[in-house]
Amino acid sequence: MIEIFTTGGTIDKVYFDAKSNFQIGESPIQDLLIEANLTIDVKVTEVMRKDSLDMTDEDRAQIRRAIEASGSTQVVITHGTDTMVQTGRALKGIAGKTLVLTGAMQPARFRATDALFNVASALTAAQTLPPGVYIAMNGQIFDPQNTIKNVEENRFELRK
Repeated sequence: MIEIFTTGGTIDKVYFDAKSNFQIGESPIQDLLIEANLTIDVKVTEVMRKDSLDMTDEDRAQIRRAIEASGSTQVVITHGTDTMVQTGRALKGIAGKTLVLTGAMQPARFRATDALFNVASALTAAQTLPPGVYIAMNGQIFDPQNTIKNVEENRFELRK
């Protein structure tokens, strides 16, 4: 069974007006999984509802503890994209588990979103990659140790 840990970020954002006021809402992951017509066994666990820019080292430690306590060896973590790389680095060294972080540049509730594709990529990666920590974004799999978010291009890429 794959366990999906939700932590907040753009994938979970709910916007209220044209001025882009938002809050992190209940994760739409269950709806995405139904929409994707999955035939795999998945458990969803909420860890927190935070914008990744507000995440602290203690939040990352909380995510790590949740993963370490999980009986699953295949884990997907939904996370805000701004500090996903830092969290990925903080999860390094969890033995015997394949951890894949993913998120979205546009909220999952938007019609035009990359959320479903990124979550599906992360679920596939969790099933096929060896133990370690990965990021699944933009149709690619990245190692957080040598990855950056290119804010200007709105994508992840290898650090140069």
